[in-house]
Amino acid sequence: MATATVSREMLSAHPLTGDVDQDVLAECITACFECAQSCTACADACLSEEDVSDLRKCIRLNMDCADICSATGKVVTRQTGYDAPTTSAQLTSCQGACATCAEECERHAGHHEHCRICAESCRRCEQACKLLLEAMK
Repeated sequence: MATATVSREMLSAHPLTGDVDQDVLAECITACFECAQSCTACADACLSEEDVSDLRKCIRLNMDCADICSATGKVVTRQTGYDAPTTSAQLTSCQGACATCAEECERHAGHHEHCRICAESCRRCEQACKLLLEAMK
């Protein structure tokens, strides 16, 4: 997965420079890919728990959030032919998915460390998407 440093380097190397703060963009890219990984790992860990039936909703939300975060990271990475409405819609979707997933993981965080870690990652991504949306205005 990308680190903020690699994301910044790649954005700096791109021949097109956008109007959006490159640090905010790089942080969002990194947060999206880290959240996708965290949600995938959390869903997998939930499947290994004894009380897996109590974690059904958490698993589903983890999987949805992982897919949305991965797609968002890819969309915001692309700078050529930038389309603000598409990017904005994707970021809004990601922000919402992260908020919903974080809420569910927080419900289980007292019993499952993987849910606590995932909730924190979702909250970081939610905030990163919000900051990028604000920077796009």
